[in-house]
Amino acid sequence: MKFIYRLFCSLYAVQQWATRRFTTIGWGVLVLIALSALVGLDTKQTRAAQIFMLLLAMAIVAIIYSLRFRYRFSAERILPRFATVGSKLQYPIFIYNRTNKKQSGLKLLENFADPRPNYAQFKQMLRLERKKHRFISLSLLYYQWLKAIARQRKATAKTVDIPTMLPDGKTKVTVELEPCHRGSMRLTGVTVARPDPFGIFNAFKTVSLAQSLLILPKRYQLPPLRLSGGRSAQSGDVALTSSVGDSEEFVSLRDYRPGDPLRKIHWRSWAKTDKPVIKEEQNEYFVRHALILDTFLTKKSVSVGKNSSPVFDSNSKRRENLQPPSLHQENKILEEAISVAASFACDFQTQESLLDLMFVGQEAYCFTAGRGLGNAEKMLEILAGVSACGDRQFDRLTQTVLSRVSLLSGCICILLAWDEARKNLVNHLQTLNVPLLVLIIAEEEDTTEKYYGDNIHCLRVGKIQEDLTIKLASVI
Repeated sequence: MKFIYRLFCSLYAVQQWATRRFTTIGWGVLVLIALSALVGLDTKQTRAAQIFMLLLAMAIVAIIYSLRFRYRFSAERILPRFATVGSKLQYPIFIYNRTNKKQSGLKLLENFADPRPNYAQFKQMLRLERKKHRFISLSLLYYQWLKAIARQRKATAKTVDIPTMLPDGKTKVTVELEPCHRGSMRLTGVTVARPDPFGIFNAFKTVSLAQSLLILPKRYQLPPLRLSGGRSAQSGDVALTSSVGDSEEFVSLRDYRPGDPLRKIHWRSWAKTDKPVIKEEQNEYFVRHALILDTFLTKKSVSVGKNSSPVFDSNSKRRENLQPPSLHQENKILEEAISVAASFACDFQTQESLLDLMFVGQEAYCFTAGRGLGNAEKMLEILAGVSACGDRQFDRLTQTVLSRVSLLSGCICILLAWDEARKNLVNHLQTLNVPLLVLIIAEEEDTTEKYYGDNIHCLRVGKIQEDLTIKLASVI
């Protein structure tokens, strides 16, 4: 297994070197060299042998010529804090010519941090493939390897032409970056490339310029949404975001009565009146919603399908068709669930309310935004780093939600499947009369959504925006 891992690492390194070093013309020359070499095996084809020698000589001269590219450059990249999956990003890079010679015909390439998976990740990928396929070919495994590299690289950047640079001058180029996967993207520097006179091979000069960029999840447009549910009493004045412990809204002052806690004594008034005075307070009431994100990928997870055995719903009166998704489908479903959660976190109105984001990763997490406690940008940063949870039970999320249910005015549940554990969570919340909106992310076409119940909807992978627009219209 280690041999295969090292082989894949070497193949990728060679592939990257050849892709960046050889120009489009250079690849054409390599193809012609290979063809002329095959034809030239016939000793009677002297013309093919001559073409082979000519093209080979040109390629060798081009590679040797690249060794003479010893000019000095420096660079400054102005990178924003965030990018979003699916939205192209443009940013400027300033290139400084540190020589006294005019430079022209140069190109700029972005250098990403090494995206190759480590050995432990490779073994995990191999285990997943063995679960899906009885026999694994090296070509299929290498294809999955390239997909894993793309996920870890996070984005792609186009090669940019650099305008003519004057001696000791600078120029500005605009780089276009296309984010493909959420998470932290790392750049190690930029490379200035100069093709040889034949246009076959690029000479490189690399400038170290380490920076990082957080790529936020893809977001969808949501219709105006207002969940039912009234205000709930909260333990703590949310305006005092830095305080710790219970706090209530001040109402009035009154005389001390036996049994009043000492913490409620108003010391300044006591000093003025020479008798103990108590602060009267009341609980703060406001709207607080929970955004519950399901991150559990297990073999027992099920998604909506057409051909599977029926399962009773929470009322044991309705049925729906369920079938287990593949591991590849689960990853797609999780990414779509995070995108839907990001859409709610970004668009949900929290000026006069709170929004609690709850999910389980290495442990149970609850992050709050609204009324000065945080903003949508912070929640998007958190969602950019969410990963699947495969070593815990879904009940952990249920316990986290139920421990805070007394504070909640309503819940938005984004689920990866519809099984007994997830139905139990929904049943608990319905029993406590908590207003709900449940969204189930499914891979296949939904034909049984009517059996779920009110405010429980299925969103199909690939048609998330369409389903959000149509199905959430009934919740407005």
